[in-house]
Amino acid sequence: MPYETRSSLPDSVRNVLPAHAQDIYKAAFNRAWDEYANSKDRQGDHTREETAHKVAWAAVKQGYQKGDDDKWHPKKS
Repeated sequence: MPYETRSSLPDSVRNVLPAHAQDIYKAAFNRAWDEYANSKDRQGDHTREETAHKVAWAAVKQGYQKGDDDKWHPKKS
């Protein structure tokens, strides 16, 4: 179930990530949703949706990190 807009993202994403990180999450999730449609392409017995969420969080973590204030901030170069 790809996400069309930020507002369609799960609360666990919308309520914690800044807007740009939500865009990253949405784009990565949608790409992974397409890429891992075939169960043979996934590790273990994760569902397509579980895999897409893991890929999306990994994409966010490349550019963002959780700060001491429990909020997500862009990583500094």
